[in-house]
Amino acid sequence: MYNPLKPWRKWHRRVNITQRRHAVASALAASAVAPLVMARGHAIQNIPELPLVFDQLSVPNTKSLLTALNNFGLGDDLAKVRSSRTSRNGTGKYRNSKYILKKGPLVVYGDDCATVKRAARNLPGVDTCHVSRLNIIQLAPGGHLGRLVVFTKCGFNGLNAQFGSHFRNSVAKVGYTMNRPMMTCADLSRIINSDQVQSKLRETRTSVRIHDKTKKNPLTNKAIMNRLNPFAKQQATLLAKREQERHAARAAAIKAKRGKAGKAAKNTRTERYNGLQTDLKSAYQAAEDLIAEEEKAGNYMPGDTSEEEEDD
Repeated sequence: MYNPLKPWRKWHRRVNITQRRHAVASALAASAVAPLVMARGHAIQNIPELPLVFDQLSVPNTKSLLTALNNFGLGDDLAKVRSSRTSRNGTGKYRNSKYILKKGPLVVYGDDCATVKRAARNLPGVDTCHVSRLNIIQLAPGGHLGRLVVFTKCGFNGLNAQFGSHFRNSVAKVGYTMNRPMMTCADLSRIINSDQVQSKLRETRTSVRIHDKTKKNPLTNKAIMNRLNPFAKQQATLLAKREQERHAARAAAIKAKRGKAGKAAKNTRTERYNGLQTDLKSAYQAAEDLIAEEEKAGNYMPGDTSEEEEDD
């Protein structure tokens, strides 16, 4: 639509329902892996085990819930969430969300612990969700697996009815069966390097190139030149030796010129040049004297060309 009156944005995208269920199941499995939970940024150093399951969380108020979470080692993660409150940059503060807060633990409860939802709503970073309404946005915020999930006993037992197992279909999700793992051992390096696999592998093949793929210039590549011309190396040696001899001879000639014999020859050339200059000056002076005598006698006038015209 050209030039709409309202900004049209694609806020939602349709995903297959089975694919969404597989994603939720994978996110739940990732929440039980300690390295993934730590990689997401949660502080789980003092937590006894993952997944963390409470026998009962029917607490009357927020204070009781906070005490229960601190007793099981979740105090560090809650403190991290409280200290992460920062103001949002830019004009996003206008959208009724001025502050940014990190995600804390997610409490998954069942039908017998409905009061935990009211008790946890004032704890920063703590989210609650019923076991029958698990969604990928809460289990993997921002697309990152490994959310710290706290289960109640009733909520943990309700997972079997929601997702089933590899031997039994789900009760709540009709026709849904969990994905089966393709590998029982995920240690690929151990499998590849095992004796059973290595004994069945063929020997390593080595390819021998008959011709080089790239053509190299013999004028710039000494190895190719020596291969084409066996005399090239000796020729280069002779040329270098001749060049060295030429430099030595030139240095000796320069030294001889700058010595006593060179100075004497230079003095001789200088005397000869000075003599020639003196003779030339004498000849010019004699010509000028002759012209002056002719002018006095009246035989020569400067600029007189009458005789030359008569001759013509």
